[in-house]
Amino acid sequence: MEIRERLQPYTVKDDRIAWASFLGTFLVYFLSLYLTIAFVGQWVVVVPAGIINAFAAVRLYVLQHDCGHASLFATRRMNDLGGYALSVISLAPFAIMRHNHNLHHSHLGNLEERETGEIHTMTVREWEAAGFWERLGYRLYRNPFILIPIGSAFTYFIRYRWPKKAREVGLMGLVAHNLSIAAWLLFLYVAAGWTGIWMWLGWGFVGGMIGVFLVYLQHNFEDTYWDRKPDLNPRVAALQGSSALDLGWWMDLGSANIAYHDIHHFNARIPSYRLRKCHQDIREEYDLRVIHWPEALRSFRLKLWDEDEGRLVPFPRRSGRILATPAE
Repeated sequence: MEIRERLQPYTVKDDRIAWASFLGTFLVYFLSLYLTIAFVGQWVVVVPAGIINAFAAVRLYVLQHDCGHASLFATRRMNDLGGYALSVISLAPFAIMRHNHNLHHSHLGNLEERETGEIHTMTVREWEAAGFWERLGYRLYRNPFILIPIGSAFTYFIRYRWPKKAREVGLMGLVAHNLSIAAWLLFLYVAAGWTGIWMWLGWGFVGGMIGVFLVYLQHNFEDTYWDRKPDLNPRVAALQGSSALDLGWWMDLGSANIAYHDIHHFNARIPSYRLRKCHQDIREEYDLRVIHWPEALRSFRLKLWDEDEGRLVPFPRRSGRILATPAE
């Protein structure tokens, strides 16, 4: 059976599961945030509650992502309402996020449309042609100790206040979104003072780092896929160019199964609450590749797309100069 036909049964929405995931994750988020504030200074409570809060924030972001694909609830109207409600906690303006993310799906694996991706990737040829400052900037950008923490802070707290395509999609929605976040912060300040603000900010930052970690691994691994039209194959881009990360049930629970990204890209109508089972049911049948923790961590060494070899490779070895190319 062709894989597209095989995946169809998993696209069925179940509003009971959707509501349980939606309301349950909100409950965990607010309860864990409350515990970090109420027991501030008691790290035996604050640290586990904060980590749970960070993962709950990641789950809410993924549920909003589901709403953008109209795959969480059965009706588009309910998905839209859910997406807007979730955006206050995810910090991502729903309509703009949906537009930009759909562009990402449309141009997945296309070397000529890399600006639609979340993580920028240079080719080996571009690296060889680049000057000192461009190479230095790219080295810093792709360093995980910079990319993950600074990328988290910049993306969620700064960039999402005015994302790409904001004017094209609609500024009024963006203004309303930012005002909603301001209202939520005002409520938090009135209810819990600066302690509430700092706990929200700190554990939100941790959640952002988890999100950036997962986003990086979704398309940055050795045997990923990039090509140029007319040779670009959308089917291969979805199944080979997106990862399936099997990082343990706890990571799947905390990230709403978004790590099974190959199946998601092949059929974005599959709700997050069905992705894990779907992948486990068909991975052997269709020889779907799975990445575990050791390979996932090694993937952070890979920086450049080699068009000749068709794989992601590390920076060239240095030979006397800090930013040397193979020819140097």
